Amino acid sequence: MIIDGSYGEGGGQILRTALALAAITGRAIQIEKIRAGRKNPGLAAQHLTSVRAAAAICRAQITGDEPGSQTLTFVPGGPPQPGDYLFDVAEAREGGSAGATTLVLQTILLPLALADGDSTVVIRGGTHVAWSPPFDYVRDVWLPTLAQMGIEATLELAKWGWYPVGQGEIRVAIRGLGAGPKLSSLTLTERGELRRVWGRAVAANLPSHIPQRMGDRARSLLAAAGVDSRIEPLRVRAACAGAGIFLTAEYEHVRAGFSALGVRGKPSEAVAEEAVVALLAHRDSGAALDEHLADQLVLPLALADGRSAFTTERTSQHLLTNVWVVEQILGVRFEVEDLGKNGARVEVSGY
Repeated sequence: MIIDGSYGEGGGQILRTALALAAITGRAIQIEKIRAGRKNPGLAAQHLTSVRAAAAICRAQITGDEPGSQTLTFVPGGPPQPGDYLFDVAEAREGGSAGATTLVLQTILLPLALADGDSTVVIRGGTHVAWSPPFDYVRDVWLPTLAQMGIEATLELAKWGWYPVGQGEIRVAIRGLGAGPKLSSLTLTERGELRRVWGRAVAANLPSHIPQRMGDRARSLLAAAGVDSRIEPLRVRAACAGAGIFLTAEYEHVRAGFSALGVRGKPSEAVAEEAVVALLAHRDSGAALDEHLADQLVLPLALADGRSAFTTERTSQHLLTNVWVVEQILGVRFEVEDLGKNGARVEVSGY
């Protein structure tokens, strides 16, 4: 099957979703015009690592796995194999890389969760970097939601990794479901009452006043909006300096995550404001899922047993693109209803 990597938002999610589905279904794919919608098109270090990780777990034959390549052929050699795996994003580019460990994990977690046996995976690279879900989001939002579907995985942070050096490390233990029951469907259209907001404001190799200021500003803004919160200021060591705030909103039925990263010249208070504004916008939307969780659930829900539905705060191009990829490979059909200011409602019957 040929997949157009330039479709929709034309980013790396097309590649990752296609690789995961190829590993799960055993179907050979060729992806063309990879990341054509990006400033630097083709495979970067994180994408190469995702390709090689997906190939390793299903013994795939691959061509085009080189930096900058815009065409990739991926031919699985068998079903996903449980085992102990180590992947290092830095090995995919001369001079190293802070490419996102969490995006590599999102490529291979579902295939390994459906494998006939348990796995442990160590991934090295960036753990809290731009344009990717931070470790906190994966641990506190994504994995707990997948657990409702029957996917069991535990995630640990061994080392912090920030841009531009990386050298962080995450470790995940995945229970393989094998030939057991299919994934459970989900209906996440009502989130219920907000139970709590928690998180941490983090600075690596930087003065202690930076996480303190981020945390103080976030708590103040949330309190003014009538939201109590517990936000821990934290200083850590890493291979390079970095900072950010990572918040989780826990409702009765769902969790949502919001974060912002510090950059040189950006006040600590502005970092906190960015994350809080996103949290309050989601709260005010009335939708169940934040926009990132929505597109990250498209693939597992397409494989679930029965009909699933969710509401999300907006119809993002990322969501629509991921829906398109899954539809092309699995043949399922999603129903996406744009609700305007109230976001979107998405439904799908499992594969």
